[in-house]
Amino acid sequence: MLYTLVLFLLCAPALVYALDPVFNDDVLGLIVFKAGLQDPKAKLASWNEDDDSPCNWVGVKCDPRTNRVSDVVLDGFSLSGHIDRGILRLQFLQTLSLSKNNFTWTINPDLARLGSLQVIDLSENNLYGSIPDGLFQQCGSLRAVSFAGNNLTGNIPDSLSYCSTLVSVNFSSNQLSGKLSAGLWFLRGLQVLDLSDNLLEGEVPKGIEALYDLRAINLSKNRLSGKLPGDIGDCSVLKLVDLSENDFSGSLPESLQRLSSCTSLSLQGNSFIGEIPDWIGELRGLETLDLSSNRFSGWIPISIGNLQLLKNLNLSMNRLSGSLPESMSNCINLLAMDVSHNQLAGNLPSWIFKPTVQSVSLPGNGINGNVQYSSLTSIAAFYQGLQVLDLSSNALSGEIPVNIGTLSSLQFLNISRNQLFGTIPAGIGELKSIYILDLSNNRLDGSIPSEIGGAVSLKELRIQKNFLTGKIPIQVENCSSLTSLILSQNNLTGPIPAAISNLSNLQYVDLSLNELSGRLPKELTNLSHLVSFNVSHNHLQGELPVGGFFNTISPSSVSGNPSLCGSVVGRSCPAVHPKPLVLNPNSSNSSPAGSSSPNHHRIVLSISALIAIGAAVFIALGVIAITVLNIHARSSMSLPADPLAFPGGEDFSCSPTSDPNFGKLVMFSGDADFVTGAHALLNKDCELGRGGFGVVYKTVLRDGRSVAIKKLTISGLVKSQDDFEREVKKLGKIRHHNLVALEGFYWTPSLQLLIYEYISCGSLYKHLHDGSNGNCLSWRQRFNIVLGMAKGLAHLHRLNIIHYNLKSTNVVINSSGEPKVGDFGLARLLPMLDHCVLSSKIQSALGYMAPEFACRTVKITEKCDVYGFGVLVLEVVTGKRPVEYLEDDVVVLCDMVREALEEGKVEDCVDGRLRRNFPAEEAIPVIKLGLICASQVPSNRPDMSEVINILELIQCPSEGQEELE
Repeated sequence: MLYTLVLFLLCAPALVYALDPVFNDDVLGLIVFKAGLQDPKAKLASWNEDDDSPCNWVGVKCDPRTNRVSDVVLDGFSLSGHIDRGILRLQFLQTLSLSKNNFTWTINPDLARLGSLQVIDLSENNLYGSIPDGLFQQCGSLRAVSFAGNNLTGNIPDSLSYCSTLVSVNFSSNQLSGKLSAGLWFLRGLQVLDLSDNLLEGEVPKGIEALYDLRAINLSKNRLSGKLPGDIGDCSVLKLVDLSENDFSGSLPESLQRLSSCTSLSLQGNSFIGEIPDWIGELRGLETLDLSSNRFSGWIPISIGNLQLLKNLNLSMNRLSGSLPESMSNCINLLAMDVSHNQLAGNLPSWIFKPTVQSVSLPGNGINGNVQYSSLTSIAAFYQGLQVLDLSSNALSGEIPVNIGTLSSLQFLNISRNQLFGTIPAGIGELKSIYILDLSNNRLDGSIPSEIGGAVSLKELRIQKNFLTGKIPIQVENCSSLTSLILSQNNLTGPIPAAISNLSNLQYVDLSLNELSGRLPKELTNLSHLVSFNVSHNHLQGELPVGGFFNTISPSSVSGNPSLCGSVVGRSCPAVHPKPLVLNPNSSNSSPAGSSSPNHHRIVLSISALIAIGAAVFIALGVIAITVLNIHARSSMSLPADPLAFPGGEDFSCSPTSDPNFGKLVMFSGDADFVTGAHALLNKDCELGRGGFGVVYKTVLRDGRSVAIKKLTISGLVKSQDDFEREVKKLGKIRHHNLVALEGFYWTPSLQLLIYEYISCGSLYKHLHDGSNGNCLSWRQRFNIVLGMAKGLAHLHRLNIIHYNLKSTNVVINSSGEPKVGDFGLARLLPMLDHCVLSSKIQSALGYMAPEFACRTVKITEKCDVYGFGVLVLEVVTGKRPVEYLEDDVVVLCDMVREALEEGKVEDCVDGRLRRNFPAEEAIPVIKLGLICASQVPSNRPDMSEVINILELIQCPSEGQEELE
């Protein structure tokens, strides 16, 4: 009935118009629209073509006066397909909202024919192509339009300026390019403009002051440059200004001080210079001020204390000096403050522990003096709000206050890399809400207090590189959520408590370089989530546990314990020889000595004899099995062979086919035929490398192109064929000169292949670690590799794709010396981003993995890639691997470089093969950038677009001159 009705509508319009007009335009229009959709959750089940009116259908609203459809709102219905022309019959439609679905196809320019349409919301779908110019040439009464979160490309159409009735425009999170048109400022009634997260470039045109009713403007995450328009302050009712993550430069225009109604000003991630102006204190309505990741210098102005409504302040990653002004005690509503990675000095002010403050981040400065909370005990309730306190990498001294437990709401405490001494106070156990505690790299002594077991929410405990003594307290087993236990490089003694085996969530354990003794508890094999377990350089003895993680533990993780034995350390354990086994069926009636009765033979078989007999039987069975297999193989060889059959019985077809016995090969461009047969496709001789997600082989296409084929080893976890193809095709659309292009794929239920462009010059790992000293990368080549990797990652992040598996073996170098990042987005092929699955697939990336992977409750974001990029930067500059195992030590690259920086010897970290032929004014900032990217705290890491801006600023003007060799 439905399809007959649709056919009738499309083929006999003259007859249809003779019917009732409401049925004609509304019911049939929506039924035609529904016919072009996939509705997996049956959300539109109430849409019945036999109804006289659609006004009671789900998602449909009618005007009570005319009984005609006025609103179609189907947000989040999981619908897919394309927006059919049936919707154009709803001539009285005012609101069309189809956001958060899976609609594909291009935007229909005929929507402009709906003269009553006021709101179009097609956001968060999979629309592609350009925004049609014709859509806005007859925009009638259109007031709000949103195409945010799609895959749209091309320029913003000039015809948009014709829609004088527009109040809100949102084209954010697409891939729109080109320059901003001054025609935008003709939309005199515009109140909201959001073009963020696109590829727009050039300067912001003059004339923005004409938008006298503009309330919010968001141009963040683009490539806009030049100075801010000087007339922006004339938009006097602006409340939200977000111009972050672009390349704006110069000083802040004075007109900004006229934005007295502004509540949020975000300019982070640009190249602004000069001092933060005193007039910033005139913006008394500000609740959020973010000037981070720029080049501001000088002191923080005292006038900032006038911002009594301020809730969030971020001035991190600038060049600010001086001390934190006391006037900031007047910011009585302050919730979060981040002034990390500047050049601030002076004492830690007491006002940071205000009643409202929830987060304080001051790492990477020169804050000194003692950590004093002298009155915490008496007015504990005063400090209930503080949840995040990061004072790491400063010059703080003194002891940790004994009443630290008074900060009862604290969830994150990092006071590492200071000069604190004394003991860890027992009050640490009163921090019931804390999940990350980092006291590493100080001068703490004494023992770990048994009260640590009171911190029941603890997930990460880091106390390495101190002078702690005594035993590991068994009370640590009360911290049942613990995923990371890092106690290395202390003077701890005694055995490793078996209670640790009760911490079922443990993933990272490092007890190396202590004075621990005794045996490793066998119960440790119960720790099923272990990724790393390092007990090297202690005094442990006895046999290594057998089973679970310990069957594959690295020898370096247990080295430096001369009394340990087992196959991993290459020392056999002392054997216990059993007595011979006596088998006598007449043991109850044994014959007297010397009896020779033929019916009473004594049978004496040793264990070794039994083993020999068993081995002989096993060998005999093996010979029989091999013989049978050989006969089967000969019979198989006599059958006609498919020249494109894969090893292992997988058939391969060079084009899609409906035959269920064949796989499906899809090439996005070019020839789909291979020159060689199956013997060369997945042949060991053609293997290029192995990774966490599969093995890579090389072959040649019929058109002469070489390609790399990745055979995925995650078949049991891969999505269905439809989901697999959808995700792979998305990855195939990604094109960037710093990304390895995906050119096709092959699918069967048990075998999946990804076909990539082939890069002949090998991986970055090979160039850094396998090359000869006489042919190493020059400094300029290394800098360009770092910049190219940053651009490739930034492009992925703009498309909301997280790499997950960044390491030097997944970066290849082409013949021009340009880097190309590969293996990206493969985690999208899994049915869910399960931490255990990901950890098991990227164990080979140990050293590059962000600490968030150790915590199940922390969201995995693009900042994980930034961490891996930071480690890569240090690897490129130093020529050293992320983790190197020496004869009597384990060297973590980040820690080594950070210590060298603190000691003023950072230049010594640059690869010695460069023979000092490198510009220190570039090398040192690049190293610092790598350390910042590899910060333990995700919020301290810059975005990749910021990284690009910083690298381009670091790059010396003399780059174009003679290259340093």
